[in-house]
Amino acid sequence: MSLPPSPSPSPSPSSPSPSRIRSRLRPDVLSRDILASVVVFLVAVPLCVGIAVASGVPAELGLVTGIVGGLLVGAMPGSSFQVSGPAAGLTVLVYEAVTTHGVSVLGILVLTTGLLQIALGLVGFGRWFRAISASVVHGMLAGIGLVLICSQLYAMAGARAPGSGLDNLAGLPRLFTRLTGAPALSSCAIGVATIAVLILWKRIPGRLPGLLPGPLVAVGLATAAVAVFHLPVATIEVRGLADSLRLPGVEEIGLLADPGLLGVILAFTLIASAESLFSAAAVDRMHKGPRTHYNKELVAQGAGNTLCGLLGALPMTAVIVRSAANVQAGARTKASRVLHGVWLLLFAALFPAVLGLIPVAALAGVLVHAGAKLVPVTAFRPLWREHRGEAVVLAVTALAIIVTDMFLGVLLGIGMAVVKTAWETSTVRLDVQEGDGHTTVSLSGSATFLRLPLILDTLEALPKDRPVRLDLSRLRHLDHACRTALEAWTVHNGAAVQDPVRPAETATRPG
Repeated sequence: MSLPPSPSPSPSPSSPSPSRIRSRLRPDVLSRDILASVVVFLVAVPLCVGIAVASGVPAELGLVTGIVGGLLVGAMPGSSFQVSGPAAGLTVLVYEAVTTHGVSVLGILVLTTGLLQIALGLVGFGRWFRAISASVVHGMLAGIGLVLICSQLYAMAGARAPGSGLDNLAGLPRLFTRLTGAPALSSCAIGVATIAVLILWKRIPGRLPGLLPGPLVAVGLATAAVAVFHLPVATIEVRGLADSLRLPGVEEIGLLADPGLLGVILAFTLIASAESLFSAAAVDRMHKGPRTHYNKELVAQGAGNTLCGLLGALPMTAVIVRSAANVQAGARTKASRVLHGVWLLLFAALFPAVLGLIPVAALAGVLVHAGAKLVPVTAFRPLWREHRGEAVVLAVTALAIIVTDMFLGVLLGIGMAVVKTAWETSTVRLDVQEGDGHTTVSLSGSATFLRLPLILDTLEALPKDRPVRLDLSRLRHLDHACRTALEAWTVHNGAAVQDPVRPAETATRPG
């Protein structure tokens, strides 16, 4: 009897098959990746620079983060098509950290965040970030968007923002009433015109909007207008790529003993990881290629932030705007992500003087537009109609971020989401039936301390002249607080209990 031939070993999922490697080297695939990398590069330049300026750090540091996101994270396993770089979601938190502790502390904060992300990815924690309530994430992004809008409106007017999100919001009426003088009016006009171009660009018929990204066109037109009409508006200060890097030293490492900075690191880790992994889930829905491996993607993001921290650059996340541009431009492999980092490096090294021509108000307009897209205005109304509790969590999270800070706002949102879930899952039903000489109260569902007031109010309202029998046999869950309260009530009122879980306490069994 002959044995069947042994099957040939199949390639592991992590190692590409020879046919897949050959397909990646095809000229048409490579040309698509090159075109996609150019599109992503054009989208990334104004966003990298604008986020750096809004964060209170040199503009070159935003480009450094984009370069690391392309060359390092782009080549690592995890997600195949999403693009990493500085994100608007961390702008407010970075600005607060830099304002409070100085630019020199940024490197150690980002470095520690990256190491923590790597550790979380290695222990398999990446997939658990998907368990965070979507309402909390959308509320976090909405709060970030509102704070970003409030701060950048001052930059559009050529003024300095007062500070915190609540102070910026409260100072807006005063800002609008004092909008006088040629510099302020010119700066405001450039910012408003930039936003108008961003809104109208995609509505232009033809192929031009698909070839040129809106942010690049808006910033380019604003820069040209300032140069042609000699408008008295502030432009970006250029320091040079090498002069902008700030490597963390021993003194900065000692700052980690500050509890306030530890809270900032946790906020960096939570927000950067959640935003990256939620972006990965969104990007996976845009293409039919390989799905994201969440733990590997978290390790890749951590590696990128570790290197950014060593260079003293901005923290990075996966950015949905650049990722969507990459997919829509026809990217086929990771080469488009890596090449976009190459173009950023060449731009920063060969054409740094171009940054000095860009007006600050134009970048502020780009960020106001980006912040507005983070606020789910159109999605809030149907969410309120269909899932009111989720809408409340979203709104409270956003308002808490404005009133307090990012970390406390997110923690409050998570706490509210947990309480809402506990309230919805602890549904209990009480059926009161009158029998021969007694009253039977049957409880079904989950009896927890959250429903204890309803249960006790129902029992206290029963007639006092009839014996009561409690039927707990249909309960799925009975927590300790609710059991203790029911035991105390039955002892005080002499009621009988049908409870199969603890038969020793059963006073009367029906039948």
